[in-house]
Amino acid sequence: MSYTPRLKEKYSTEIADLLKTKFGFKSKMRIPKLEKIVLSQGIGAATSDKKLVDSAVNDMSLIAGQKAVVTNSKKDISNFKLRKGMPVGVKVTMRGDKMYDFLDRFISVSLPRTRDFKGVNDKGFDGRGNFNMGIKEHIIFPEIDIDKVNKIFGMDITFVTSTNSDEEAKALFDEFGFPFTKK
Repeated sequence: MSYTPRLKEKYSTEIADLLKTKFGFKSKMRIPKLEKIVLSQGIGAATSDKKLVDSAVNDMSLIAGQKAVVTNSKKDISNFKLRKGMPVGVKVTMRGDKMYDFLDRFISVSLPRTRDFKGVNDKGFDGRGNFNMGIKEHIIFPEIDIDKVNKIFGMDITFVTSTNSDEEAKALFDEFGFPFTKK
């Protein structure tokens, strides 16, 4: 018996047909779908403390369920005491089953744990069907043990879809159960 993530199954059985009829698509290839989720963290204090990068890689790997990659600076900036090639952040790109697992945990567990959560602002769409949002504390994820965290970092999350329309992408996220704020 093979495992299929809950939201992946929901997309193939319910959401795809619903979006096809809502927008009148003739081909099933035109139906918007989630292609990847990118998590990224900038670590400004990494120039003075190298252990922050290691802890950020470990935390991000726990959150995503796959190995995180260190991002390095591309040029020298003397005001920030930054040299070319120094570590400045961490990122993870998720696709497939891990992406749907992360999305399910993010919507149902992590977002409700956010302090003073009133919903996600829908101003994060970029005009091409992708959605960006920031999180102030990475400790909202249940995989992170708060007692072992050295420093709390924020993170950016990018949801990349196959459509170029913000309206279609928002409809896709609404069907996944994304808690957008009501106007």
